[in-house]
Amino acid sequence: MNTALPPQILESERIFTGRIFAVERDVLLDVNGLEIVREVVRHPGGAGVLPLFADGRVALVRQYRHPARAELLEIPAGRVEPGETPEECVLRELEEEIGARAGILRKLSEFYSTPGFCEEKLHVYLATELTPVPRRPDHDELIEVVYLPLDEAVEKVHSGEIVDSKTIIALLLAQLK
Repeated sequence: MNTALPPQILESERIFTGRIFAVERDVLLDVNGLEIVREVVRHPGGAGVLPLFADGRVALVRQYRHPARAELLEIPAGRVEPGETPEECVLRELEEEIGARAGILRKLSEFYSTPGFCEEKLHVYLATELTPVPRRPDHDELIEVVYLPLDEAVEKVHSGEIVDSKTIIALLLAQLK
């Protein structure tokens, strides 16, 4: 294991600010005295939830993801808003996207989505003891709710039909529980 101190940040410059994320260019000084330049995507983080119903079905959402240029099958998820905890985020997203309220919410994991260039940390949860509430998707969300047996959803991971990382992690961890 590498126990070297983290590089010293010599300067940091914001080079882009968008609606969802920002990009900074950092100049670092490593332990050997070399200057290194890194671009870092700054993102507040996100949270996702796997709703598991008493009959063994899960609810996923199918939606178009422009960077992937495809419709993806995913767990309900969203950006953690300022002042919001990851738990509050997933409870909000569960109601907005699926139309369900969780009786029990259990954390499955937290992880960095792409730590080579992005600081975004994702939190994933399992929601059970679900009760229906009205769906209220965001104005720009065109999503289809898809109900599948948990085992069938996990098979879609193995077949390559589900390719979203947070969804893969949530499904495989839920299957182990």
